[in-house]
Amino acid sequence: MLAKQLIQSNYPSVHLTDKVSFALRVMEDYDLQHIPVINDDKYIGIVSKDDLLDVEEAAPVASLQNQFAIIAIKSEEHFITALKAAAQHRVSIVAVVNEQLELQGVITLQELVYATSNFLSCNEPGGIIVLETEKRHFSFGEISRLVETNDAYITQLNTYIEAETGLIIVTIKVNTSEISDIIATLQRFDYAIRYYFGEEQYANELKDNFNQLMFYLNM
Repeated sequence: MLAKQLIQSNYPSVHLTDKVSFALRVMEDYDLQHIPVINDDKYIGIVSKDDLLDVEEAAPVASLQNQFAIIAIKSEEHFITALKAAAQHRVSIVAVVNEQLELQGVITLQELVYATSNFLSCNEPGGIIVLETEKRHFSFGEISRLVETNDAYITQLNTYIEAETGLIIVTIKVNTSEISDIIATLQRFDYAIRYYFGEEQYANELKDNFNQLMFYLNM
């Protein structure tokens, strides 16, 4: 998904010459925590409501220029770039500009969360397994093959290196909620399972046996 697919082009902005009181009023009207600043039609940066509240309302927005968050991406960049920028700078919007640094609109944190949810297939049913492995042993192909031997497949895979141990932590989402056989297969091939979320076959069998017992007792 590209940034241009998430742009809000009608998002308000303020000018360097606007007074702080005006900027705060706009942010209050639209319930904003951050707002882009422009000057001569060029994007300058993003100012936060907290910073504006710390100065005199009669002061110009330009008085806070050294505190602006200088964050901007191009419309053809992947939305993950915007997500990274929002996380690094802890802002609620990311500005989107063209080659002339003219503001095209913004991507809000809410839209980024929605896009990330779709990107990670959060709405799709299935189990989640988190495992650990040494970097030299990590093989997406092998993990995928082991999952597929249980008539399942991986719908999402993410990795990160754990700073404390140097291990690769692998999070996989599979297309089935019943994951006990997949876990057993991974463990058989020496993958350490950190935790998992799904249904296990033995738990289902216990539930069925319990239901049958209760039916018998109620006869």
